[in-house]
Amino acid sequence: MKQALKARARALGFDDCRVTAAMPPEYAAQFEQWLAKREHGELGYLERTAAKRVDPQQVLPGARSVITLAASYAGECRVSGVECDRETRRVDGQPRVTPNPQRSGVVARYARYRDYHEVLGERLTQLTQFVNQLGGEGARSLWYVDTGPLLERDLAQRAGLGFIGKHTNLISRRLGNWVFLAEIITTLELAPDPPETNRCGTCTRCIAACPTAAIKAPFQLDARRCISYLTIELKGPIPVELRQAIHDRIYGCDDCLAVCPWNRFAREGELMKKHVRPDLVMPDLLELLSLDEPGFKRRFAGTPMLRTKRRGLLRNVCVALGNVADDDALPALHRAANDPEPLIAEHARWAIERIRSRTEHACVKAD
Repeated sequence: MKQALKARARALGFDDCRVTAAMPPEYAAQFEQWLAKREHGELGYLERTAAKRVDPQQVLPGARSVITLAASYAGECRVSGVECDRETRRVDGQPRVTPNPQRSGVVARYARYRDYHEVLGERLTQLTQFVNQLGGEGARSLWYVDTGPLLERDLAQRAGLGFIGKHTNLISRRLGNWVFLAEIITTLELAPDPPETNRCGTCTRCIAACPTAAIKAPFQLDARRCISYLTIELKGPIPVELRQAIHDRIYGCDDCLAVCPWNRFAREGELMKKHVRPDLVMPDLLELLSLDEPGFKRRFAGTPMLRTKRRGLLRNVCVALGNVADDDALPALHRAANDPEPLIAEHARWAIERIRSRTEHACVKAD
C-alpha cells in the first residue's frame, strides 16, 4: 500500500514522499518555549494554533499517519541572455551578475515561480483522493502546504524526508535546501519510515552567513531579525537598525540556505520548473516603485509576492534603493515620499537621506 502511495506521489511530480505516525512532534516543547520568548514576532497565527501544532489528533481526530512530501525548486535560469544561478546573490563575496546593480532587487528563490500553494495544492488534491481510496470507506484525510497547524519540519524529519539544519530549515540529503514541504494527515494507517538524523556536523556556514544575526545559535532563530520575516511577514515599518543589512533584498532572503554544503546534491524538480517567472529574478527597483495598486496586482498575479500587498513591497523597494542606488533614484523616491500610503512614504524619505549621505561622503573623500 505504501509503495503504491509513493509511486503515485512521484507520478504527480513530487520529488520525495515519506510517512510518519500522527503523534506529537519531538520538538513540541521547544516550539512552545520559542513562542513564550516572543521570537515569532507578529506571527500571531502560530500562537492561536499552538495546541493543534503539538497534537495532530486535534487537527484530525483519529489520524494514524502523516504523509510528508517534498518538491524541489532548485534550478538554473536565463536572464537577458546570461546563464545564472537562481540565487542572484553570491554569498561567497563575489559580485552577482545583474544588468544594473544599483537598480536591481533580489527576490527569494522560492518566490520566482507561480505560487507554490496553488501548484502543489492541485497535486495534493489528487493524492489525497488516492489516499482515501486506499483507506476505503470512512477514510478521512486533510492536506496542507505550510498553511495548516502542523510542525511540518519536525514531522518531515521524523518521516526521514530530511533533517532540520542549524538554520532551522529542513535539509534533504537528496535535494539540498531548496524544497517545498507538504503534508497529508490521514486516518489510514501506514508503516512509518525511519527518521533522519542530523548531519550538520561542525558546519556553521548558515550562522555566519545570516546578515542580521537572526540565527542566534545552532537551531535557534529569532524571527524578528530574519530578513524573510522583515520583508514578508512584518506589516509595519522595518526597524531602522536593520534596514542597512537588508541591502537589495525585496522579498525574503536565501543566504543561510545558499551556503549549505548539502546543496551540492540539489537537482531541479519536475513539478516547479515549468512555472518559473524569469521576470522576478532581477526586477528593476525603479519600475517596481512606479506601480500603482492595479499595476501591482497585475505584475504579481499568481505569485507568492501578492502576500506583501503593494504597501509592503514598495516599503522593501525603498529600503533597497536607499542601500544600493545613486542620485538617479532620487526623483522616483521623492514621488514615493508623497505616496498616500504612510508606510511607503516614510521608507522613501529614509532612502533619500541614505543616498544623500552617501553622495556627500563621496564628495568629501574626492576633495
